[in-house]
Amino acid sequence: MREKTTRLFVAAAIAEACSWLALLVGMAVKYGPPGNEIGVQVFGPVHGALFVAYGLLVLAVARLHRWSLGVTFVALVCAVPPFATLLFERWAARRGLLRSTAPQRPLTPVG
Repeated sequence: MREKTTRLFVAAAIAEACSWLALLVGMAVKYGPPGNEIGVQVFGPVHGALFVAYGLLVLAVARLHRWSLGVTFVALVCAVPPFATLLFERWAARRGLLRSTAPQRPLTPVG
């Protein structure tokens, strides 16, 4: 379950960043010369749902991997600026915060 939740967290971080990009493009189209609001109407709710999913997955992964309150807080704050979820996910992976602490294969007795 730990690995599946961690993979969902990584996917949510990437999807949240992509939805930010789509929403920013939709806002540019809305306030630019075309004046079309369809991009914001479509990608606004999508981004909102992914924002909430990322926040819930941060809390789940923080509990599973026993993150400190500081790391958990930074992960949650990274949902606000565009593309910061990608930066946090890469940083956490490099620091080993997403690594499983359980053995990868069952231990066998020796002797």
